[in-house]
Amino acid sequence: MSYLVLARKYRPRNFSEMVGQEHVVQALSNALTQQRLHHAYLFTGTRGVGKTTVSRILAKSLNCQGPDGQGGITATPCGVCAACTEIDSGRFPDYTELDAASNRGVDEVQGLLEQAVYKPVQGRFKVFMIDEVHMLTNTAFNAMLKTLEEPPEYLKFVLATTDPQKVPMTVLSRCLQFNLRPMAPETVLEHLGRVLEAENIPAEPQALRLLARAARGSMRDALSLTDQAIAFGSGQLLEAGVRQMLGSVDRSHVFRLIAALAQGDGRSVVETSDALRVNGLSAASTLEEMAAVLQRMAVLQAVPQMAQDASDPEAEMIARLAQAMPADETQLLYSICLHGRTELGLAPDEYAALTMALLRLLAFKAPAEKKTPAIAETAPAPAPVAAPVAAPAARPEPPAPAPVPVPAARPAPVAAPAPAAAPVAPPRAEPPVRQPLAEAVVSAEDGEGEPFGIDNVEFAPMEVPPWEPLPQESPRMAQRRPAAPEPQTEPESPPEPMARAAWTPSEPSGEPVQTTPEGDRWFAAVQQLIASEAITALVRELALQSQLVGCEGDHWTLCVQRQSLNQATARERLRAALAEAGLAQQLSVEIGPVTDTPARRNAAAAQERQRVAEDIVMNDPLVQTLMREHGARIVPGSIKPA
Repeated sequence: MSYLVLARKYRPRNFSEMVGQEHVVQALSNALTQQRLHHAYLFTGTRGVGKTTVSRILAKSLNCQGPDGQGGITATPCGVCAACTEIDSGRFPDYTELDAASNRGVDEVQGLLEQAVYKPVQGRFKVFMIDEVHMLTNTAFNAMLKTLEEPPEYLKFVLATTDPQKVPMTVLSRCLQFNLRPMAPETVLEHLGRVLEAENIPAEPQALRLLARAARGSMRDALSLTDQAIAFGSGQLLEAGVRQMLGSVDRSHVFRLIAALAQGDGRSVVETSDALRVNGLSAASTLEEMAAVLQRMAVLQAVPQMAQDASDPEAEMIARLAQAMPADETQLLYSICLHGRTELGLAPDEYAALTMALLRLLAFKAPAEKKTPAIAETAPAPAPVAAPVAAPAARPEPPAPAPVPVPAARPAPVAAPAPAAAPVAPPRAEPPVRQPLAEAVVSAEDGEGEPFGIDNVEFAPMEVPPWEPLPQESPRMAQRRPAAPEPQTEPESPPEPMARAAWTPSEPSGEPVQTTPEGDRWFAAVQQLIASEAITALVRELALQSQLVGCEGDHWTLCVQRQSLNQATARERLRAALAEAGLAQQLSVEIGPVTDTPARRNAAAAQERQRVAEDIVMNDPLVQTLMREHGARIVPGSIKPA
């Protein structure tokens, strides 16, 4: 006897067996009970949520004759009469299913509509069920519009689609539309438990949770995965086996990663990521599982009194993590995990991308959370501002002051006088020390000096290029500036024409290019390959960053500085491009320092073009007139070569 898969064996036979679609079941049951029947129904939803099942149950409800053959239209078909059994087996002459994915032309639709003129042979109604109706052509849709709008009283249309956006509005307006929703993991979990209990198959609750989450709202996918898991586990469902079959990440790794991120332990993050690489677990699945855990953590942080599922073994651990990680970091890490999944395909190694995505949270942690005991121990203790801090009794040297926190070790703002009631240390003879803006904020928050304001901060004079005007200074800030030689102001007399001393041409950056004959040959070859689009992407970058160090007939030897560019695939594609161009048949790539590469030559040529463009602008008579008569200045970076 052939085996019947679970998805077909446990297909619902009536509305009471339907799960997860209570809104559709209630509407159809009431319509059947009150005899308020529409002539066309449209069921929409993702795969495996019950569109075809609902249409068959509706057809049985319309044609059920009851166990005694005297029944009528009902919301609870008997399942034993000829109409019910034949519809379940697909042999009822008055119920026709048309697969629009393979019968999408106007001829197939016209052939179906030709049967509409004949009354039912055996049942009470003819039911035409068109599955994946969005696949029909526009001509086929137009052919059925008239019949769909005014069908005979004995004809009912049932349409099903996974993409209602592709169905014309003229068809949508003629149908009652029901949207079948994706099923929640809890609903799928409950139904899987009943199915396995009926099949007498032992299963661990956590294994069923994994299957329910992997189904992604589709009951048919859940039952198909269950069939596969039963075969994989030799008749039983264990969490380890199901996790191995699905290739999903063990939640213990996820909990370990989140706990390490909450504590700022970068070493544990990297070690756990390496363990995932060794075990061959998916980086995308890791980020997906982390996002699911973080979502539950965020809910607990927002609603602490929310009741937890006592049967979930992960609830206690998630509650602990929600208390250990601040709410803002939870939201940030959730966004990092979501965006990190899109970056996996861009990185050369998905595990490197996973590690970078996880370490990104540590880079965004607030500086106050990073402990720096070494700074507190080596920094000199400043003079007490208010009352001296009493030393702990356990210290052997009572005269020594207690360690001062790191923010207090920063110099106090110069312009902020101490309160009159507090003892003030005698002034020092050292020159005033300018305090950065960030340090002034920390000092003000610690309660030293006046409350933080713009008048309490000293700004160091900014270094700006000669052709950019100095920033304007408010009179209030000018009064706060300490007595010092005033900076040189703008001369009142017009500047001399073409004051070359005020112009700083662009200097070449990086090491100079040391040209070689091999470099000339390699530069010409690379330019030829790029112009013919023979090399692109990583292969082109390898060619641009390489230096030709040896030519022995058809065997060329290149040297590249970066190991990441020296990949086997890139080398083979570059060799094939050189061979096709008739330049070299064999290619070797070494790792070492380079001095003459096409990339450096291109950079040097670009710098030379920039210098020439700057000279042209500075020698322009109009520019000289504007600078001389109107005090014009050239904005840095605004000169671009043509």
